[in-house]
Amino acid sequence: MIFNCPGSNRFKHPQAEIVKCPFCEGSVEIWDDEAGASCLKCKRTVSRDGGQCCIDWCRHARECVGVETYNRYMEKEELKDEGKDRR
Repeated sequence: MIFNCPGSNRFKHPQAEIVKCPFCEGSVEIWDDEAGASCLKCKRTVSRDGGQCCIDWCRHARECVGVETYNRYMEKEELKDEGKDRR
C-alpha cells in the first residue's frame, strides 16, 4: 500500500453491513471491502448499491489497497455485473 488515500479506508478498515436479499428477503452480511456476498438462505449473490468506488477509476488502486484486495474486489464486481444481466 502506497499512501493514506481516504477513499481506500473502507478497504483497509472494513466494517460489516447487513442488507436484505432482494430474492428471498434473507439477511446478508456484506463487508465494506466486498462488492457482494452470497445469501446463506437462497445462495444467490447479493450486491450493495454503493455506487462507484475509487478502485473503479483510480490508476493507483491496485498499489494502494494491495493486489489481493484489488483482485478480490474486481472479481466480485464481475459477478455483480453478471447478476444484473440475469435479472
